Amino acid sequence: MKKIVYIMAIVLTSISCTGQKSEFSKESLTYELTEKGGEKVTFQSILDANKGKKVVIEIWAGWCSDCVKAMPKVKELQTKNPDVAYVFISMDKSMEKWLEAVEKHDLSGQMYWVNDPKMMKGEFGKSIDLDWIPRYIVMNEKGQIVLYRAIETDFDKIEKALKD
Repeated sequence: MKKIVYIMAIVLTSISCTGQKSEFSKESLTYELTEKGGEKVTFQSILDANKGKKVVIEIWAGWCSDCVKAMPKVKELQTKNPDVAYVFISMDKSMEKWLEAVEKHDLSGQMYWVNDPKMMKGEFGKSIDLDWIPRYIVMNEKGQIVLYRAIETDFDKIEKALKD
């Protein structure tokens, strides 16, 4: 009996440590991000605009070497999956740095900037449990999160989530 309880405890602990969530927190949904033109939009409105589509959200920054190294894989993913919506959310320190990075890396998709001096450790970062960038989140056509935490080494997981 002790073994069964011990095994169940291990299984439950491992499940809760995966960090998989099926929806975003209220704090993240009401957070205002900045568009390229300087207009503010809520994260919820971005998700609403992509209803009915599979969505890949990338949280990144131009100063992040892992983000830059992953850009070719992101572009390959976009080529393989052209019907997917790609939402890029930048943690750059300033709007100017963000816009320079978008242009430099020739990114295509929906671009937003988190205007928070605390960047990753700020309000939005905390609301999505951000602990590393690049970070990828995959949503299905129903608006459900199917992959909550993927990093630059997880492109196989991202592709699998898009196919399922």
